[in-house]
Amino acid sequence: MSDALAYLAKARPEAMGHYFSFLKDCGSRLDPKTRNLISVITKVHAQTERGLRQYLRRALREGCSREEVLDALLMAFPALGLAKIVWAVDVMLAMDPPPAEAPAQAPAAPAWHDLMAADLPPGQTRRIECAGRAVFVHRAADGWRVFDSRCPHQATDITELGLAGDTLTCPRHGWQFELAGGRCTAEGDRPLRQWDSRVVEGRLQAHW
Repeated sequence: MSDALAYLAKARPEAMGHYFSFLKDCGSRLDPKTRNLISVITKVHAQTERGLRQYLRRALREGCSREEVLDALLMAFPALGLAKIVWAVDVMLAMDPPPAEAPAQAPAAPAWHDLMAADLPPGQTRRIECAGRAVFVHRAADGWRVFDSRCPHQATDITELGLAGDTLTCPRHGWQFELAGGRCTAEGDRPLRQWDSRVVEGRLQAHW
């Protein structure tokens, strides 16, 4: 979100709330890849460099290739025109690092990962990094919970600074989650992703 939009959201919360709700509903039936490609096109049309960089990274993160982004821009040629497409390509090439094709890799097969000794006191939470992923481990009254550290809204990685008691808060847009079950309790409407877990010989393991 730009500084200007953030200001308007605070200065006119009711009006801007309706605007953001409208945008959210309009994109709710699209997959993330398509939604972000459309956002890339809108930022090119407006020639908003900051927004283009933001949504280009999101599109690539959701699995778009550089060639797919270029195809989307060229398909929008009747609306964008050559000058805006050239401007967008210049922005893409100037990005540090420039958006590149991800090497084709077969996804790793799901496996059990050893996280920690199963000695966390009930009601406590700990952030663990394992196998290239960060998770929040919470010991509830009825067992263990292992949640992905990425917010379901825009995949923002939530650090330990977002943890307060049994509540987790995303620093980007303030989505809050209760760690007893991962339910979103403020700002958003999607729960944290929870991984299957088990205790084997006194060690907590999670499956992803």
